[in-house]
Amino acid sequence: MTTRRSLLLLAPALLLAGVARSAPDAPVVAAQGRVARLRLGAAGQALKAYLDGRRLLVRRERGEWVALAGIPLTAKAGSKLSVEVAYADGRREVRPVRVAGKRYPTQRLTVAPDQAVLPPEQLPRYEQEREHLRQVSQTFTEEGPASLALLQPVEGRRSGSFGLRRIVNGMARNPHTGLDIVAPEGTPIRAAAPGRVIDTGDYLFLGRTLVLDHGQGLLSLYAHLSAVDAAAGDTLAAGAAIGKVGTTGRVTGAHLHFAVYLNAVAVDPAIFLTP
Repeated sequence: MTTRRSLLLLAPALLLAGVARSAPDAPVVAAQGRVARLRLGAAGQALKAYLDGRRLLVRRERGEWVALAGIPLTAKAGSKLSVEVAYADGRREVRPVRVAGKRYPTQRLTVAPDQAVLPPEQLPRYEQEREHLRQVSQTFTEEGPASLALLQPVEGRRSGSFGLRRIVNGMARNPHTGLDIVAPEGTPIRAAAPGRVIDTGDYLFLGRTLVLDHGQGLLSLYAHLSAVDAAAGDTLAAGAAIGKVGTTGRVTGAHLHFAVYLNAVAVDPAIFLTP
């Protein structure tokens, strides 16, 4: 049986579903909430790539540089995004990425009114937390991950899928930006990959939450925890205990909300999960 450790060392060939690939200089097409993979050719020195001014994860694969760009769920189908590439010799070029539409499921829910709408007195806290998490999502460290494969943080049934569009009491809500995994309260949660804890907190919607930085803009977020077992600044190995499944925040039952960010964009975690 393949061990967890060896899974993390597998080649990027694991990233098949949801990653738009291209030959060098060929146009790239990627769907909303997925990942565009741009082949940038062989290079002797590291290069940098940007999308909307944000650094992209750039890694060397089989002798060539490859940039990975998360495509926002809010990107308009048919629109074109521009990836700017900066080479070590000073050259710069722009590579286009065309956004393809993707149909995500819709879920209609009826809940108690106090669960559907925030009381006015809680709005300032919500706005403050949203801005804080937006800044956390923009974390970028130079050292990239050794592998792009992630472990599923907890055993359990995957329920609320990424991109799910919820209509609560007849009102459309923002698409679901993570993957929900149902497990009994208190079930241990493990780090999906080696990383450094860059945020912990207790938020209105997410409840007790922990965020890991895996390098070069690849982050993972774990929410609704009953307990957080790591502190900001801790460096953790893949599979390390980071907390326990809970019902904190706005939830209807015990589960883990697991989200993955790339260049500050929430992308489908299933793309990175190992079999």
